[in-house]
Amino acid sequence: MIEGLRLSYVMWEEGNISPCFVLEVVSTKYRGEYSRKKAFYAELGVLYYAVYSSQRRRKSPLEVYHLVDGEYVLLSGNPIWMPEIGLGLGRARGTYQGIPREWLYWYDEQGERYPTPEERAEQAEERAKQAQQQAEQAQQQAEQAQQQAEQAQMRSSELEQQIALERQRAERLAAQLRALNINPDAL
Repeated sequence: MIEGLRLSYVMWEEGNISPCFVLEVVSTKYRGEYSRKKAFYAELGVLYYAVYSSQRRRKSPLEVYHLVDGEYVLLSGNPIWMPEIGLGLGRARGTYQGIPREWLYWYDEQGERYPTPEERAEQAEERAKQAQQQAEQAQQQAEQAQQQAEQAQMRSSELEQQIALERQRAERLAAQLRALNINPDAL
């Protein structure tokens, strides 16, 4: 046993409170999951009883039962919403820990599957990559804006120099006209 983690639900450690959900995963042989165990869990008052058998061919591999008036009623759908516990249970193909196959997954009320820890890590990594790309794009845009500002400053300086040169030229021409006794302001 891992410290602080129990590997099973023990009612006497829970104040004799029945669990609200039990999932039986069938290995290669049935061991009363659809009869004896189902009756036992109904007697205990377990609200939802699910049986998953990936080997089952004629019926659905996942059956979820809801306890109504002491009897289990088979629920339909995939995923199957269980309002009292605020979760849905369904099956889908996926890859978990590098193994591609059909898995059981938890779902929200809208039927959206909750991601696995691996998927959450991949999503976080993807968001980090997107944020990095956005930061790089913003940096490039800032650099381009800086270059444009520098170019505009250079053009402004060049224009100011041209204006100064034209003023000097105009002043020289006016001085030459005055030397010839021509008033440049009268022209």
